Amino acid sequence: MSTPAPLAVVTAEDILRAIYGDDLKGCPVTLDSIAAIIDRALQQTAARNGEWLELYEKVVEAVHILSTPPDKTKVTEPAELQALLTQRLDAINSVTTKTISTLATVRSKKAGGEAAE
Repeated sequence: MSTPAPLAVVTAEDILRAIYGDDLKGCPVTLDSIAAIIDRALQQTAARNGEWLELYEKVVEAVHILSTPPDKTKVTEPAELQALLTQRLDAINSVTTKTISTLATVRSKKAGGEAAE
């Protein structure tokens, strides 16, 4: 078993002191056992945050690529430019629509989970 993060230990100590007082008299559990539980929760949160950051990076990268002006030497006719810009705007709309839908799904699951607690 790994050593819990310092934040988990401090939080565990605060919890046990709130329940048992500053001397922890009568406390049947160890600080490390409570810290381990808190540490697992912190690690799960960090993993989820990493997943969200990765998704965010992908969305920003896609929008950036789609919003980059076309090479002037490749698109020379106004009709070509209009078609390209239409395709890109449609793609940006698709990316943002999927992102909004994903966020709505997560929010509804979160709200459902909070209501059940």
